[in-house]
Amino acid sequence: MPSIISSLQNPKIKYAVKLRERKRREAEGVLLIEGVDELQLALKAGLQPRTVFHCPELNRSTLNVSRFTPPTELIEVSRPVFEKLAYRENPDGWLAIAPAPEWKLSALTLRQPPLLLVAEAVEKPGNLGAMLRTADAAGVDALLVCDPATDLGNPNVIRASRGALFTVPTAQASTAEILAWLKAHQIKIVAATPSAAANYTTVDLRGPAAIAVGAEDEGLSAEFLQQADVQVRIPMVGRVNSLNVSTSAALLLYEAVRQRSV
Repeated sequence: MPSIISSLQNPKIKYAVKLRERKRREAEGVLLIEGVDELQLALKAGLQPRTVFHCPELNRSTLNVSRFTPPTELIEVSRPVFEKLAYRENPDGWLAIAPAPEWKLSALTLRQPPLLLVAEAVEKPGNLGAMLRTADAAGVDALLVCDPATDLGNPNVIRASRGALFTVPTAQASTAEILAWLKAHQIKIVAATPSAAANYTTVDLRGPAAIAVGAEDEGLSAEFLQQADVQVRIPMVGRVNSLNVSTSAALLLYEAVRQRSV
């Protein structure tokens, strides 16, 4: 292994820091993966990092540096340098630059009957990450992201998902493309909206179903609501008129899980 990098002015360190910008990540076709658990899930999914930064002083895991061989470049850095690279508190000494998956609809493989989660124009990476984590726990076949307001490769998506971005099959496309794909696969579109008449527990979710939730402030688009097979609401008895989008998704997904297990 080459000598440890201790300068914040090192070109490789400056390049990695610039990848915090969405435009830079998308232009380079890469994502940042911080954390040993997230990195190990990415490796199990077959993702080959281009570069792995490692700080032995912060390392609290059993992941061995010998796991990384060419073409992956392994770079050892000092604690101050890693803390500059890290985007989370209490870093564990592992951060990788890896090629971003293509996230195409055509790559999805569905079981029967499929259960999908659709997120349209969700803005906050933490919410998108939380939905991925729930989707993993609920055994969802895929997350479909429509007209994304945040990129799937956002480091905070990966962080909030605890690495579920690499365990849940995921695709992103326009709302029109995803609606057409769902219709072509004869998957019932279940749209969550506070204005719906039907309570979400009264709708049959045992067949092929795609549960759709929308942006934090405006909800699902008119296009999605118009083409949905059924609209459902989550009862609200308090003064606040809506739930966090990731909480709504969790309630709806686990109602589908409950119905399918009866």
